[in-house]
Amino acid sequence: MVVSLDRGDTLLALRHREPMTPASNAKLFTTAAALVLLGPDFRLPTFLLGDGPLMGEVLEGNLVLYGTGDPTLDLAPPTPSRALGELAAALVEKGVKRIRGNLVVDGSFFEGPEFHPDWEPEDALEAFAPPVASVMVGESLYTLRVDPGQGRGVPPTLTTLPPITGVPFVMEARTGPPGTSPWLALSRDPDGGGLVIRGEIPAGSRPLWRRLPVSDPLLFAGLQLRERLGALGVVVEGEVLPLRNREDSPLALPYPTVRILAARESPPLLDLLREINKRSHNLYAEAVFRVLGRVVGGDGSFEGGSRVVHRFLVEQVGIAPEELLVRDGSGLSPENRTTAGALVQVLGYMAASPHWEAFWETLPEAGVRRELGRMRNTPAEGNLRAKTGTLRHVSALSGMVKTRAGERILFAILSNEVPSTLRAKRAEDLLGVRLASLGRSP
Repeated sequence: MVVSLDRGDTLLALRHREPMTPASNAKLFTTAAALVLLGPDFRLPTFLLGDGPLMGEVLEGNLVLYGTGDPTLDLAPPTPSRALGELAAALVEKGVKRIRGNLVVDGSFFEGPEFHPDWEPEDALEAFAPPVASVMVGESLYTLRVDPGQGRGVPPTLTTLPPITGVPFVMEARTGPPGTSPWLALSRDPDGGGLVIRGEIPAGSRPLWRRLPVSDPLLFAGLQLRERLGALGVVVEGEVLPLRNREDSPLALPYPTVRILAARESPPLLDLLREINKRSHNLYAEAVFRVLGRVVGGDGSFEGGSRVVHRFLVEQVGIAPEELLVRDGSGLSPENRTTAGALVQVLGYMAASPHWEAFWETLPEAGVRRELGRMRNTPAEGNLRAKTGTLRHVSALSGMVKTRAGERILFAILSNEVPSTLRAKRAEDLLGVRLASLGRSP
């Protein structure tokens, strides 16, 4: 669907009320709802709490790491974050050198599964689909290095970064003869949640590298915090204990005895929304989606996020309910449904709102590397901004472009069941360039 924002007329409409899978165009719904309902300056705090008295250098109780969904803790370059180190240093500044109890990682701000039931099972080992928890460190990802063993038939050597992940490994791979082709097959152990490694690595060959999601993000976060504390001389006598049930949280007591020992806030929400739309960041999208569910609707599950976003789109934007099925916040679910008309409608709603300038700034720009690098050296370059979307046999592009005469045009293109998403994207680019080349006056 193609509509003039200035004239209000429709330039093109083809099956624009037919619900289709939007892929990552679903992120437009998530980011629009977040910007309107939470505001651009909303932040997500993370706390270090103590549930016992502080006796000199000793915390007589548990140290609790409590998060509210901040996905930016301890990021790798190019946007580095040292959040856990800062929290640990703040604890040391209070004189704490020993924790008598456990290190509890309280993830009860969110509810329900951390991996959406609609997502493809094979995606559980992909870096673009890590589990979504209210405490996440390093985007819940680690790097696995597999080196050949010292002789044929010997198991390969495993190294991880960071060194401690909490992921159990089941090694079924072997070192093969020199000169053969390496192969590696990874799967999740259905019983223990560990990583099963099969394959053959030729002797003397280069290592194989994989970027993988952890199986337990809360445990992973706690292990990293314990390492940071240990490096500063703080001893944790107990275990790292993940906590997921809200009723078990120290904050659920009628008269909580916890005290705040250190705190850290996320960047402003608008910074997260830029990552979601410009980088099509699935983890950020799902974190914001579940935060919407908890903050606005009191339910930090995927279902809670779905209800809040659906209600926003129907009651505030005015989209017909039959044109929406909101299953997740990133568009990874193939069960999401919307129409080209609904996407244009939410863009029009945002354009008429006080948040348009901020929302527009989050959209990828045509011709810009690492954003929307397509349509270079055309009238769309530096002009058109739109969110992309790609799943198997699905392609999408929705946004706004100015014509040669400066007329603002909203558009949404959804393609399902296509044999080639590459060809679908060529068609999207052709339409974007054609719209940018229109000559009629506003």
